[in-house]
Amino acid sequence: MDATVLEMVGITKAFPGVQALSGVDLEVRRGEVHCLLGQNGAGKSTLIKVLAGVHRPDAGLIRVDGRELEFRSPVAATSAGVATIYQELDLVDGLSVAGNIYLGQEIAAWGVTRRKQQNRKAAQLLARLGHSEIDPGEPAGRLAPAGQQIVSMARALSRSAKIIVMDEPSAALSHDEVTNLFRIIRELRSDGVGVIYISHRLEEIREIGDRITVLKDGRTVGTDLDAKTTGTGEVVTLMSGRAVERVFPERTAASGAEDEDGDGGAAVLEVAGLSRRHEFEDVSFAVAAGEVVGIAGLVGSGRSEILETIFGARKASRGRVSVGGEPLKPGSIAAAMRAGVGLAPEERKSQALALGESVARNMSLSSLARVSRLGWLQLDKEIEQGSAYGSKMDLRPADPRTPVRRLSGGNQQKVVLARWLIYGCRVLLLDEPTRGVDAAARAEIYALVRELAGQGLAVVVVSSEIAEVIGLADRVLVLREGRLISDVPAADITEQQVLDTVMEGNATVELDGVPG
Repeated sequence: MDATVLEMVGITKAFPGVQALSGVDLEVRRGEVHCLLGQNGAGKSTLIKVLAGVHRPDAGLIRVDGRELEFRSPVAATSAGVATIYQELDLVDGLSVAGNIYLGQEIAAWGVTRRKQQNRKAAQLLARLGHSEIDPGEPAGRLAPAGQQIVSMARALSRSAKIIVMDEPSAALSHDEVTNLFRIIRELRSDGVGVIYISHRLEEIREIGDRITVLKDGRTVGTDLDAKTTGTGEVVTLMSGRAVERVFPERTAASGAEDEDGDGGAAVLEVAGLSRRHEFEDVSFAVAAGEVVGIAGLVGSGRSEILETIFGARKASRGRVSVGGEPLKPGSIAAAMRAGVGLAPEERKSQALALGESVARNMSLSSLARVSRLGWLQLDKEIEQGSAYGSKMDLRPADPRTPVRRLSGGNQQKVVLARWLIYGCRVLLLDEPTRGVDAAARAEIYALVRELAGQGLAVVVVSSEIAEVIGLADRVLVLREGRLISDVPAADITEQQVLDTVMEGNATVELDGVPG
């Protein structure tokens, strides 16, 4: 048999006012994991929707197993052996788990769905995915995002596909769930299935990928790249079109570094004995001006909850938070903001942005008084401010009147950061600052965070990516089950040490004299 299972040749697709794809080529071999990379807006989503039969290309051809095919609908693509797991999950909330898995291919006799048999086969698929605890009869809408992702994967497996497209499949998964995902992908590879894997996490690409294709501005700019050996700098350069020597900026001597007496600089943010029932316990740390402190831990370890409690979005059951030596009123966002604390939350679309509003309006939301006069909002002043900060942060597109929903993930995150710069915060809390952000935009955000720290901000970063925490921070706090295990210089710890420390039941290392 031919080693090639899929060929997409010269794929072109235009929408009103937008040329989304301009002659894209993609080849996938049997039993390989082919990674599709590109900045947000590069054309990845359009390309996979062409393959899935959602969009019809304006030009180009698709071959599966050497046969030229035309997918006029998703049903046609599925019939040809293409299964797609979208980043934005397409489950029917009110339908059962089994019903979603077999939607469109129900197990039936004489027109009647055989629910018991369907539930049994769905349970087998869920067990294969390592999630036998999911009830096939439960409505899919009741599951957490990670559980819904598993259901979507089970549906793809039920199709006996030749080609499976996975669009950011690990975004909602914990470390253990990602490990299990990779186990399934390796099984698919050994069965001869071609997997198209889309992710912004380059460490995942190296672990699970075979080859890489890179898109930029709707064109193929790199193909047949070895996923194991191609350097991050080369990938980022292809994606962005400009040379990037370092992904993480060089660390500078933070203001919080030890002074001549060895006692350390003055803290801007102090957290003392902070506790919140069933979430985290007795957390204490300090952050100085110009210092970046990273928090690492598994999902559920209390990372995000600590940031939200510092910001006043949650009320602590015990302990205190001080800024500049002044205690903050517990559970008060207004008090935290008055003290100069800003938060870029984990889910920027639902928690930080007004998607229907302009870039300029989103930037000014926390400081409307700056663009108002006598209680009236001055739109021209708001636009002027948005333009100035958009230029400062290299926002694309640069027009501050653009609805923020049209921006890529990286540019949306820049808008959130600009909001707090305009507000003039002293402490900046960043929760998953690069989630859903492509590698090139990540490098820009890392540089921006370092620049802000250089201007004297005290920065706290939470990330599920250990490499990001270590690469960006001056110091790393390691959490396990809501308790602070270690507080060490980032230069003195490795990813494996952090992972060993946070994993319950694993042998842990001793860090900075604090046993794991």
